Amino acid sequence: MLKVYAPGRAELLGNHTDYNEGYVLSLAVNRGITATGQSRTDSKIILHALDLKETYETTLDALAPIAKPMWPNYMIGVAAQYVKAGHRIGGFELSISSDLPMGAGLSSSAALEIATALFLQKAFDISIDPLTTTKYAQAAEHQYAGVKCGLLDQISSLMSKAGCATFIDCRTYQVKNIPLPAGASFIVANSGAKHELVGGEYNERRTDCEAAAHALGAPFLRDVTSAALEAGRSKMTDRQYHRAKHVVGENERVLAAEIALKAGKLAEFGQLMFASHESSRVDFENSCEELDALVASAKKFSGAYGSRLSGGGFGGATINLVDPAKTDAFIAHLGKLSPQCLVTPAADGAHLVCA
Repeated sequence: MLKVYAPGRAELLGNHTDYNEGYVLSLAVNRGITATGQSRTDSKIILHALDLKETYETTLDALAPIAKPMWPNYMIGVAAQYVKAGHRIGGFELSISSDLPMGAGLSSSAALEIATALFLQKAFDISIDPLTTTKYAQAAEHQYAGVKCGLLDQISSLMSKAGCATFIDCRTYQVKNIPLPAGASFIVANSGAKHELVGGEYNERRTDCEAAAHALGAPFLRDVTSAALEAGRSKMTDRQYHRAKHVVGENERVLAAEIALKAGKLAEFGQLMFASHESSRVDFENSCEELDALVASAKKFSGAYGSRLSGGGFGGATINLVDPAKTDAFIAHLGKLSPQCLVTPAADGAHLVCA
């Protein structure tokens, strides 16, 4: 019996920059998905979602996206990538359980994909480098869940290290683990607003970003400076301009944040978080009233360095950088605005629990 664990992630800075080949700062949270199972001698795939009390069955030669329920797609989609790449896998039975709050924007989907990928590697003795593993997981999301995500979530779940922020260059896929200064405590505050990316808002914004880059004669928005964006504003629709303004600004904020972290300047880092949320609210329009209320409340708390929405947006949670001595007071300060708060260090990425 194999048991693997993959954490969720919180995006510190770099909102919707990943598929624009930009920069991201993230961390793995100390909650995640545990997958327990074993290989089979036939081609059957039997999946159990313990928390939902649901089971799904298929076979290796019948792998295809399904309409309902949605959760098996993330698992069979990963298995399909191994088959497509020519790796020899057989049937398997796998049970999953999670202590990640659902719908909070902590990427339970990527954690599920990475947990499945690690299980398959261990169960069928497959040796693959971490980046390729994340690309298999990403392909599953694209092809089976219909979300054209970048690699931020999968890399964060697999390649993060405890006590570090995870810096990702989404063009070269260089990953750096940047030690966090003492005094960095993170609180994920769930807004209670439903977080759902499959509805189309995510893909729509990706299309807008691609159109803006094309209008500016750039391969991706990563290649655009704020000055070039303003000079070329007339070449875009107003909506495309605002989407691009957010992404270009986010890339600049991530690079500034890396410098601030290395210098131990938490207050400076926090201001970049506040600025990021304002940009999400005004220019990218992927916030909501509940998230805005949480950030506004955080701004009024003297022990909060910074706050912003984390993840795709349209609901979900905020990530808050708070003085460790004031975490309980901060949670009390948020009060009824957040039905659930998760205090987390920067945790380790996915790993084998036992074989």
